[in-house]
Amino acid sequence: MQTINAENNEKIYRIEIDTKEKSSEAKVIEKKLSELGYSVSADVSKVYTINYDFSIADVEKIADSLHNPVTETPRINVPSNNKFDWALELGFLPGVTDNVANTTTEIINDLLKIDIGLSKVFSSKVVYLSGNLAKHDVEKIAEELINILIERYHIKTYDNYVKDCGMDYIIPKVNLTSEPKVIEISLNVSDDELIEIGKKGILDPETGERRGPLALDLDYITAIKEYYQKEGRNPTDIELEALAQTWSEHCKHTIFASQIDDIEEGIFKKYIRNATNEIREELGEKDFCISVFSDNSGGIIFDDEWMVTDKAETHNSPSALDPFGGAITGIVGVNRDTVGFGLGALPVANKYGFCVGRPEDTEIIYRGQNKSNPSLLPRRILDGIVHGVNVGGNQSGIPTPNGFVYFDDTYKGKPLVFVGTIGLIPRKLPDGRLSHEKSAENGDNIVIIGGRVGKDGIHGATFSSEAMDEGSPATAVQIGDPITQKKLSDAVIKEARDKGIYNSITDNGAGGISCSVAEMAEECGGFVVELEEVPLKYPGLEPWEIWISESQERVTLSVPDDKLEEFMDLMKIRGVEAVVIGKFNNTDRAVVNYNGKTIMDLEMDFLHNGLPKRKLITKPYSYRTEEPEITVENQLETFEKILGNHNNCSFEYISKQYDHEVQNNSVIKPLQGKGRVNGTASVIRPLLSSHKGLVMSQSLLPRLSEISCYDMAACAMDTAIRNCVAVGGNINHIAIMDNFCWCSSDEPERLYQLKDAAKSCYDYAKIYLTPLISGKDSMFNDFKGFDENNNPIKISVHPTLMMSALGVIDNVDNTNSMDLKLKDDLIYVIGETKDECGGSEFYHAFGEVGGKSPKVDAKSARRLYEKMYELSQNGIFSSCASVAAGGLVITLAKMAISGCLGLEADLSKAPNENLEFEKIMYSETQSRFIVTIAPENEKEFENLMKEFKVGKIGKVTEKEFVIKNNENIVITSSLENMDEVYRSRFEDF
Repeated sequence: MQTINAENNEKIYRIEIDTKEKSSEAKVIEKKLSELGYSVSADVSKVYTINYDFSIADVEKIADSLHNPVTETPRINVPSNNKFDWALELGFLPGVTDNVANTTTEIINDLLKIDIGLSKVFSSKVVYLSGNLAKHDVEKIAEELINILIERYHIKTYDNYVKDCGMDYIIPKVNLTSEPKVIEISLNVSDDELIEIGKKGILDPETGERRGPLALDLDYITAIKEYYQKEGRNPTDIELEALAQTWSEHCKHTIFASQIDDIEEGIFKKYIRNATNEIREELGEKDFCISVFSDNSGGIIFDDEWMVTDKAETHNSPSALDPFGGAITGIVGVNRDTVGFGLGALPVANKYGFCVGRPEDTEIIYRGQNKSNPSLLPRRILDGIVHGVNVGGNQSGIPTPNGFVYFDDTYKGKPLVFVGTIGLIPRKLPDGRLSHEKSAENGDNIVIIGGRVGKDGIHGATFSSEAMDEGSPATAVQIGDPITQKKLSDAVIKEARDKGIYNSITDNGAGGISCSVAEMAEECGGFVVELEEVPLKYPGLEPWEIWISESQERVTLSVPDDKLEEFMDLMKIRGVEAVVIGKFNNTDRAVVNYNGKTIMDLEMDFLHNGLPKRKLITKPYSYRTEEPEITVENQLETFEKILGNHNNCSFEYISKQYDHEVQNNSVIKPLQGKGRVNGTASVIRPLLSSHKGLVMSQSLLPRLSEISCYDMAACAMDTAIRNCVAVGGNINHIAIMDNFCWCSSDEPERLYQLKDAAKSCYDYAKIYLTPLISGKDSMFNDFKGFDENNNPIKISVHPTLMMSALGVIDNVDNTNSMDLKLKDDLIYVIGETKDECGGSEFYHAFGEVGGKSPKVDAKSARRLYEKMYELSQNGIFSSCASVAAGGLVITLAKMAISGCLGLEADLSKAPNENLEFEKIMYSETQSRFIVTIAPENEKEFENLMKEFKVGKIGKVTEKEFVIKNNENIVITSSLENMDEVYRSRFEDF
């Protein structure tokens, strides 16, 4: 074994792990490269590069701990003796979070009972390729296998590999040579220069380059200028950066808060908050809300002793640059929102929703001119975000029972990545405190626990407040470390919380410690931070970078002096790094010191409330009104086209990657029936000591935004609620959340659509008596760039509103699934079908949108939903499904596939407005269900439902799927054929 020394004279060891048989990873790479047109054989070796003065005996012990001797063999500083054509090493760039390396460091520390410190271990992998490849082919392959924003590659021919005794010994450490400094920024410049600062950032005097977006419009930066004129000085760079984070659209939700037309209080207060306040007042003693709009999540009553929380976030902009990093950061970030709710809630379920372009779209678009800065293709984005949520959720030990994926070309430029977490927390803690009440107290220590700070995530909040373009910064990307966060979460939730050793807690999300400390300081009135105490991943960060970095796995707590030693000792025992960085106070000042010098000193009121008030003006949007003329020439072909389309087909390949059993709480699972069909709602049992359960669903219908955003919001709300009701949800104990993802929100027409949607939320939440308990908005989901011919393009997402519903049920035994259960069961349609195909999958199959969007009759629907819960409780349903995308016939098909049983149904007998038969089959009228009933329960069921529009349409059979129109067969298909159509689109993913 040869010994290699680094520049610091410490030894370098490369531990390479080979597989005895071709690994699954190698097979996946071969398949991916085959799809790209390369005929190659691949093998993969894992690499652990260690930069530390270990003895050879110690390194051998480490290698033994890093491989499975049954399937793998290790090599230490020895090249592979296999024959190949090219060796391609793939690893992270300096400073990028390396979770494998972090875990390996812990393994070494535990194994050898030492602490080797940071940045001593680096992970990578070598792909050995055999095939007829030129170097430019291998370079293209490398760029397909990594994201060049965060990863590096190194190529060698076989001959060079042998000559060099293997790959090079690379230590990807960050090397920052400049001395940290704080600079003053003169705002006594022209408006054009102020606009430039607000858009592109502070001009760095050493590099001559702008630091990255502040997302401060002229009126905002002018207000800052006037504040410092009164102060009689110029702002420091850290002050300007802090104000930009705090005032960003991402953090302050300025569009929802601003006056819009004649709505002086803004649409959040008028439509969202007021709806909840009025609902709670109307419910009176039956109010089940505990904490709304005042914390990281919303909280509702679960039972007399427990509360459940719900929160959903988006991580769109980072996921467009680095899909894996954006998605994993999103899911672990919303997990921290749960940990940071009240005095700390335990995450019990994750949720996801992905809106992306069609994965077969291979047309490249560019952020820069002349084919510079290419965007990632939709398939690459999809693969990355699926994997990111997988790693973030699975490695955190949190089940993922519910999610969806939605495809549309408008999401090609910028995907929407929704991630959510449900939490569980006692309503009272052992010391008698109410768990949802917290407050940092004057004199409390500011304690940061968890991960360290690096350059990753800088300008994340301001970046997310703007459209994607050529200047979108790579430093806005972070990679979450779920293992570090799991230790943090367990130490806080399972121990520290119930010991009563801290007064307040919040996560470090957008804006990093600049926002978490400042937000907590509102509870007491001020703070002083000693910034040099903040633990760093590597030396050399500028003070402003330390303050606003969004490096992950960090939580801020306020700990009183008399509990500090106990808290710090507990964190040390649990392997969670904890550091005191300052004190909360009541001075009404936000103060940051660095190495004995004050570098930030702001009024708390200006920091939080100094942004100017705006008045936004709307202009009517030109909604679609025309209905298409459609002739169906082949009914079976149309049916199969819709069943197998992107938004109706199986996405089991995603569902089965996500562990939904890890906490042993699943009841209605993400895949339903023997046929494993994706359901629209799930049920969990969060407390094994109780039979009470939680039902959850999410819904969005973005195509309806072209017809009516008011109806779009109503349908999204009804669908989320209806999906919960279908599995046994109780309309009298359901809360909802709104996640608005809009586009071009500086355009009056788009603001008109936004106001429409917000008003709809108010109107329908009030009727359903479903309080809005939390939410989030992302207002500039636009891509600005160029096509392959250098033509300027702008791709804006459909105005999109995801509604989430979370409900509590008394007994998880009284739930329903969609799969057909028994031959000869009777099939009923509940609810009337109307001429409402606008925005439907039926019209979309013919390239049309239409002008007749579904209208929701919420008063009638609410009465029906109460009745459905009553029937779920008495167990009369054999199966129950919410009629969703694709209408009656697609819902029936999924019920059949799920249950591996056939059916015969005459849809002319479904309650309808004398419609054309195709509209009966495919209309997406809201508030409808399909249920199956045992024959002996026919009279009882019809008697119970006599006040509602119900039609018996057929019965369950053994194999064939038959749809009739007045006894005339319109569609007939075998289960095997339908199953193939349903699964084929993504069967190779």
